[in-house]
Amino acid sequence: MIKLQFFTICFLAQVVCFSQVQVPMEEIRKGEFIPLYGSDTISVVVDDFLLDTYPVTNQQYLDFVQKNPKWKKSKVIKLFAEASYLSQWENDTTLGNLVNPLSPVTSVSWFSAKAYCRCQGKRLPTMNEWEYVAMANQTDRNAQKDSLFNQKITSGYESPKTYRRSVGSTFRNYWGVWDMHGLIWEWTSDFNSVIISGESRNSKNADGQLFCAGASVGASDLMNYAAFMRYAFRSSVKANYCILNLGFRCAKD
Repeated sequence: MIKLQFFTICFLAQVVCFSQVQVPMEEIRKGEFIPLYGSDTISVVVDDFLLDTYPVTNQQYLDFVQKNPKWKKSKVIKLFAEASYLSQWENDTTLGNLVNPLSPVTSVSWFSAKAYCRCQGKRLPTMNEWEYVAMANQTDRNAQKDSLFNQKITSGYESPKTYRRSVGSTFRNYWGVWDMHGLIWEWTSDFNSVIISGESRNSKNADGQLFCAGASVGASDLMNYAAFMRYAFRSSVKANYCILNLGFRCAKD
């Protein structure tokens, strides 16, 4: 019975795509860095990949749902998106006066973000890829030790309703990528793979990593509060959650 349910979910999650949009992407060159969750000496290697210059906008996502009706507000399967999915939109095919078409789309689930990227012949970035790009400021590819940069990021997390701004309204970093900070949180393909709660740390339940966390596993730099906040946020969400300031952008090998 469990196996049948698994295959049913996999079948429902298959994407038949009728929408591809040409958007600018930036080439991210291979490199390595020490992530927050690593030790002080072990770094991870990120291979060459492409990343969308901007987060996916409301207008781009509207085009996607119009051509792929299964992802409309009224038709999406609740297994893949909770009730708050696209909550700011007026209806299935109308953004409404309160939604900026050029703002990043938010209140989308991991499932729907993954489906969108797949329809573009792309994918969601991994957490390591996202953090690798996010550690760059405007002039340096690795600004992990730049305290002013990290303070600016942290203060941006406290600003209200930044998701209403248009994409391209923050800053362009070393790689040419815009809005990695100060606009929205963003889904990654493996968003829940690192932070775990104290209760689940000794648990045999593989789903334990889906829930809220109180600590990071072997954090390498506890002073990097901006990165710690991101990891903590990721650990608190499930794949069908749709949060008002959570959107995404696509990557490609």
